[in-house]
Amino acid sequence: MQRIGLLLKVKPDKIEEYKAIHANVWPDLLAALKAAGIRNYSLWLNDDGTEFGYLECDDWDAACAYLAKSEVHDRWQEYMQNYLDSPTDASQGGQPVKLLQMSFLME
Repeated sequence: MQRIGLLLKVKPDKIEEYKAIHANVWPDLLAALKAAGIRNYSLWLNDDGTEFGYLECDDWDAACAYLAKSEVHDRWQEYMQNYLDSPTDASQGGQPVKLLQMSFLME
């Protein structure tokens, strides 16, 4: 299992809209994320727009490759560009994320 930590930046004037959208994520997007092998996915938003994400998967590169071919994921990423100040990364399935390196784990 891989643990993935990531950072995003939400535009300060879009935070409330962003939170409302994430309260009702598209069911077909959730299905695509699960089909890609992503689980235990959470986002943590600071009031300055900095967001930390955590997820687990068996193979991050395979999950990204799967999502790069997903029409619903493409639509979601395009939609999110109105809310994010994070550039997309084609090598990460087109997601607007900065991957973090784990520095500590207590199990």
